[in-house]
Amino acid sequence: MHRDGLLNLVNAYSPVFPEEKRYRAKILDFIQSHPDCFNRSCSYGHITASSFLLSYDGASALLMHHSKLNMWLQLGGHCDGDNDVIRVALKEAQEESGIMPIKLVRKSIFDIDVHLVPDNDKEHAHYHYDIRFLFRIDDEDAVASKNSESLELKWFANNISELPTRERSIVRLFEKWGRL
Repeated sequence: MHRDGLLNLVNAYSPVFPEEKRYRAKILDFIQSHPDCFNRSCSYGHITASSFLLSYDGASALLMHHSKLNMWLQLGGHCDGDNDVIRVALKEAQEESGIMPIKLVRKSIFDIDVHLVPDNDKEHAHYHYDIRFLFRIDDEDAVASKNSESLELKWFANNISELPTRERSIVRLFEKWGRL
């Protein structure tokens, strides 16, 4: 079945924070209940894939100021029918950062999140079931460049008090990074 790879990844994931335990249960239920979970046409919600991208030296992480949502977020996006969430997370990181030499740090899930995307002029409210992986730039000379989806890209050291957001899902990524 085309969902087995993702089900295996999520089943193998051991949540670190209490909210992730709830998210894990919701994600498993969603995947099992929606054969079309990788497609935007699934109006209730869909699987998204994200990357927490570290610099070459591992001293900072890249966030983008999302132009449509006006929020600081990790890099990521829709699967659009692709059931390989690692491939999607890598593709989104490359597209949104402009950096091509990026490598996966580990094949296991780094973080998960479930969040409601509110009604907007293009779509009704729906959920994103976000699967997040840890990546690192594989070239010390690589430079990030913003794209049409971002107002700004910025590297942040692992100092939560200096983050431009208090959004729990972003703070949690930095807390996990601090535990590595």
